[in-house]
Amino acid sequence: MGSIVVSNVSKAYKRYPNKWARMFEWITGHQQHKKAWVLRDINFTIEPGEAVGIVGVNGAGKSTLLKIITGTTQPTDGSVIVEGRVAALLELGMGFHADFTGRQNTYMTGQLLGYSIEEINTLMPQIESFADIGDYIDQPLRMYSSGMQVRLAFAISTATRPDILIVDEALSVGDAAFQRKCFRRIEDYKKSGTTLLFVSHDTETVKKICDRAIFINGGLISKIGRARSVCDAYEKLLFGGGEKEREPKKEILPLYDPSLVANSVEVQYGSRGAEITNVCISDVDGAVTNIIPEGHLISVGYDVYFNEPAEQVNFGMMVKSVDGICVYATNAHANIQNPKISFQSGESVCIRFALKGNLVPGTYYLNVGVTKKGTDKEEMLHRRVDVLIFRVINAHSYLSYGFANLFGSVEVKKK
Repeated sequence: MGSIVVSNVSKAYKRYPNKWARMFEWITGHQQHKKAWVLRDINFTIEPGEAVGIVGVNGAGKSTLLKIITGTTQPTDGSVIVEGRVAALLELGMGFHADFTGRQNTYMTGQLLGYSIEEINTLMPQIESFADIGDYIDQPLRMYSSGMQVRLAFAISTATRPDILIVDEALSVGDAAFQRKCFRRIEDYKKSGTTLLFVSHDTETVKKICDRAIFINGGLISKIGRARSVCDAYEKLLFGGGEKEREPKKEILPLYDPSLVANSVEVQYGSRGAEITNVCISDVDGAVTNIIPEGHLISVGYDVYFNEPAEQVNFGMMVKSVDGICVYATNAHANIQNPKISFQSGESVCIRFALKGNLVPGTYYLNVGVTKKGTDKEEMLHRRVDVLIFRVINAHSYLSYGFANLFGSVEVKKK
C-alpha cells in the first residue's frame, strides 16, 4: 500500500532579465535573477488506496507538483514523503530515447523502474500485447506517433501493479479504444489497493474515479475535499464569467469515423449457445454511423444465430462511458408484451433498439448480449463488451455536461 505526504512544498525558478545575466551572476557572484514562484505552501496527505485528482488551468503548477512527488524535480522549500513503489506517466515519452527501438526503451525504462532483466523478459509479452503497436516495437521511437508513445509508456509503467500510480494528462492523446483499456487497468489496480494520483482537465472523469480532489490555482491550493465539490469550484472559475452567445449550428450529416475501432478493447464471453454478429449503430435513414449529433434518433442493431435451442431468450444492450460507468441499459423483456421467446438450433434473429441520442458530447462504448432461461438464473449465451465505440458531438447552441441531455429551455424573469 502506498501513501504520499506533501509538507509545505514550494517551488521557484530563477528568472534572468537577459541571456547574459546568468553568466554575469556566475562570474561575479552578484545576484541577477528574480524568483518566479510556481508553487507556494502546498500541504496534503494521500492515504493508502485513495484516489485523488488534481485540477487546475494550464500553468497552475500541477505538472511541477507531480515532478516533485516523483523526485524528478526538487522543491525549493518543504518535503515530500512517498511510501511504496511508484509508477508515473507524466510528460509524453519522458525517459524515452528517440534513437532506441521500443523494445530497447522498454528494457531501459524497466530497469529505471527497478525491474531486473529477467523480470522484463517475463513481462515483455504482456507489455507488447497491451501497447498493441505491432512491429513498431522494434522500430526507433522517432517513428512513433504521440499515441504510440503513450501506449508503450503506459504499458511499461503499469506492467505490474504499483503501490502508487501517478497519471498526468498524457492519456488524453491516446485513441478512444486505448483510453478504455487504460481506465480498465486503473480501475483494476484501484480495486486491488493501488493509490491513484490523477491529473486531468476532464472534471467528469475526476468525479467518477477519484474520492477526493485538489484544486490548484496560481500555485496555491484553492480547495481540497470531495471530488465533486472541488470540481464544481474549478468549473465555476472556468465558466463563471458566462459564455459568449453562439450561433446556431447547421444541420450535421451522418458521419463515420474509421479510427473509432474497438478491436483492441472488446471482450467476449458466454456459453456460445448463440452468436452475436453484425453489431452496428444506424441513423434514421439506416446509414451506419459512429458520430452522432446530440439529440438525434439512432438505432442499435445486431444479429443473433442460435447454435442450440433456447427458451425465454432475452436480448440486451448497454452504453458505457470511457471510464466504464453505465450510462444507459435496457433489454427486450422490458420493452415487449410477450417476452417468452424461444428459438431452435439454426434459427437467427435481427434485434433493433430504437433510441433517442440524448447524450452530451463525448465518447461512449456499446455492450450487447443475449441470455436464456437457466436452471437457477439467466444463462449468458453470448456477450460482447465494448464491441463498438461511438462519439456524440454538439449539435446545439448551448453547452451541456455530464451524460444525459435533459435541456428543454431556460427562462429568466426579473422579480
